[in-house]
Amino acid sequence: MERRRLLKLLGLSLGAGPLVSSGEPLRQLLDLALQSEDRSVEDWEVACVNHMHALQRQPPVQVRDGLLVDLLALQRQLKNTAAKNIPDLSRVAAVQSFMMANALTRLGDHSTAIHWWHTAKAAADASGDLHVRLMVRSEEAGCGLYGQHGIPTVLRLLDDAQELGPDKSSFWYADLAGTRAKALTLLGRHDEAQRELATFVDYDGDDWRARIIPIRWNFGQQHFAESWVYAGAGDEAKADEARGRLLAHNPNYTHDVNGRLHEAVCTVVNGGIDQGAQQATALLGSLPSTHRSAMISEVGRMVLRMVPLDQRDRPAVQDLRATLAATAPHATLSQL
Repeated sequence: MERRRLLKLLGLSLGAGPLVSSGEPLRQLLDLALQSEDRSVEDWEVACVNHMHALQRQPPVQVRDGLLVDLLALQRQLKNTAAKNIPDLSRVAAVQSFMMANALTRLGDHSTAIHWWHTAKAAADASGDLHVRLMVRSEEAGCGLYGQHGIPTVLRLLDDAQELGPDKSSFWYADLAGTRAKALTLLGRHDEAQRELATFVDYDGDDWRARIIPIRWNFGQQHFAESWVYAGAGDEAKADEARGRLLAHNPNYTHDVNGRLHEAVCTVVNGGIDQGAQQATALLGSLPSTHRSAMISEVGRMVLRMVPLDQRDRPAVQDLRATLAATAPHATLSQL
């Protein structure tokens, strides 16, 4: 019965494509069904490290498939574990669930991602660890910027998270401020955005996420936020400087492409509509299909939204619109 249930879940979640192409998800599932021993918390933490490494470097569909198998195993272990182990396993469940939500966000499957955010928050709350609860809510708000929620909803998520830990000197306040700076930029509230950005960039304490799970989290988030905010404000000199630091920081492929799209944003804001649109079109069109992501296409839409309404019939802008429709997961012309 357990094996039949797992096979059904795998089929519903993955479809036939990955099974036909490689069989790897099925192999992992069969291995899961045959396992008789629970994993230690340390083994689960290693699994989290591997999934985070994949999230930053591999196509999101592969990350989703690998996470699904581990989440099924974790669910089974949680169901049968002793009460004393529940907080640690819940912490792992919170991390793996938010990574699943992140992968689904990249795939443009926002409705399913939102369900996984609810699961991640429930697991974080079950861990009893304030830092885990804040981490998940901070990550949820950050993903919300990529077409998952309207900006007012993102700001409300940030407010709700801050109420859990309102200490303005903490890492979490700085992390939330970085997301708030990007959200305010999208609303055109540039002075407020730069004040929030300063809170994020000036923080020099410990990154608490690395204490929760031993993952190398920092891939230039502060430089990325600077690039986003300064580009949106049209501050070319500061945007160029921030982007240079970001691209020199060995970024993952999403940050690499988005940092370059920020240059197109800044170009459009400063009046170079055709040039900026052409930059964005070339970047989006050159991306391998396996690496197409809503986290990239939404920044491409940011370029489009910076074009004044009375200039959106220009051929270069129309080319950008068509490229976004062709390359963004689940994109339609009505969304653009």
